Amino acid sequence: MGYTLEKVELNMGRLMGAVRSGNLVYTSGQVSRWGDVQIKGKVGQDLTVEQGYEGAKLCALGCIRAVHSLVGIENVVRVVKVLGMVNVSPDFTNTPGVIHGASDTFLEVFGEAGRHARSAVGMVIPDNYAVEVEAIFEVQP
Repeated sequence: MGYTLEKVELNMGRLMGAVRSGNLVYTSGQVSRWGDVQIKGKVGQDLTVEQGYEGAKLCALGCIRAVHSLVGIENVVRVVKVLGMVNVSPDFTNTPGVIHGASDTFLEVFGEAGRHARSAVGMVIPDNYAVEVEAIFEVQP
C-alpha cells in the first residue's frame, strides 16, 4: 500500500496503545493521522465522506501498527471487530460510508481474514480529528 510499518512505543502512561488478552489484541482508538498527515474536522460540515474515508484508512493503519508493535503483523489470524467513530455535523448520517475506509484497508492487508464485525457511529472526537477507530484482532497463541 506504500506505507512503512514501523514499531512504536505502546506505553502511553495511563493507557496502552494495544493490549493482549489470550489470543486477542485490543487496540486503543487510533485517530486519523499518519506521519505528518492529519485529517481533522467534522464530516458533513468541514469534510466530505471521501475525506472521512481517507481518514478512516489512516486509523486502520494505526491499529495495524499497534498490533504489529505488540505481537508482529505476521501473527494476526483475523480482524474480529471494528468500532469506527466519526466526528460528524449534527445532520450527517453516512457514518458507514466513512468507516468503509477502515474496513477496506483491513481487507486489503489481510484478505478474507480482514473481514470483521463492525459498528460505525457519529460523535465528538478528541482534538477535532475526523475519525477514530479501535479494533480487536485474533492472533496466534
